[in-house]
Amino acid sequence: MVLALKCFSTWGVFDIMKPYLDGTTSCGPFEVQLGYETFGGRGSGKETHAYSVGYSEDDVKAVVDICDKMIFNSLSQLQAYRHLVEGKASIGVRLNPGVSRAGQDLADPARQFSRLGVQQQQLSPSLFDSLDGVMFHINCENKSADDFIALLDDISHQFGEYLDKLDWVSLGGGVFFTWPDYELEKLAQALKHFSEKHSVQLYLEPGEAIITNTADLVVTVVDIVENGMQTAIVDSATEAHRLDTLIYNEPASIGEASQFGEFEYVIGSCSCLAGDQFCVAKFEQPLNIGQRLHILDSAGYTMVKLNWFNGLKMPSVYCQRSNGDIQKLNEFGYEDFKRSLSQWSVS
Repeated sequence: MVLALKCFSTWGVFDIMKPYLDGTTSCGPFEVQLGYETFGGRGSGKETHAYSVGYSEDDVKAVVDICDKMIFNSLSQLQAYRHLVEGKASIGVRLNPGVSRAGQDLADPARQFSRLGVQQQQLSPSLFDSLDGVMFHINCENKSADDFIALLDDISHQFGEYLDKLDWVSLGGGVFFTWPDYELEKLAQALKHFSEKHSVQLYLEPGEAIITNTADLVVTVVDIVENGMQTAIVDSATEAHRLDTLIYNEPASIGEASQFGEFEYVIGSCSCLAGDQFCVAKFEQPLNIGQRLHILDSAGYTMVKLNWFNGLKMPSVYCQRSNGDIQKLNEFGYEDFKRSLSQWSVS
């Protein structure tokens, strides 16, 4: 299993994670370099996988000497750059089988006119004579082992003759095997069967499954207003600090909330975006200005997407150890905000 850095890249805790994972996988050149430098690259026993929807020649040259596997998104990219990779890293391409398990169209790699991966009808048997592996990424928060196994069967049926020629297959991320009551043994047996059937090394690229429920976004109520409904305004914003809440319209969960609470509030952000709110939640007691709230499960796709919208203060990042000790991993200030916008001026 290789950690999907697109989901979680807070390298200050990688030493805690390393014993349980085999390396990292990336979607851009800086992620490749980060994985290599902080998780371990060649000679460390860890692997660094490099994938991008669209490489430039400079991107390929920047990462080819620090990655173990380079996966191209298209046949044209493979043709353009494979000569830069041969002899330095294992070469693969992303395939798109046209099927997926993704809850929302925005995250569905099999959506109409998808740009992600090579379609089956574009393939020729000779292509696989000079490939080491392939990658399928066709799941998003798939909580069902049976659904995943159905996808495996489909892949095997569509591409079996090609897979038999390869050394490795990455099955991507989005397999939520840490979800409560997930049939883990069924998943393991299916992976073992697939690996033995096609004589390939399998990889999974988990992100959320690795860090779900490991982090809270701690916010403070700064005001309470009413316009037909009580709204508690907090010193944070989905637009800046928890972007997927806004993008996917998935309400956040509040640690202090109660399903049967008497007092209901919109948990609103302090950004200028009219619809920027975390959720609607009920509480046993009225909220107060200055009260802290914990927005749960805020590790995945949050810190990697932090931005300076409205010039809001960026949350500091801490690690709480099992013995209760708290260690600071990162903090941000005005100079970080200013530098992100310009370093030089013109006249």
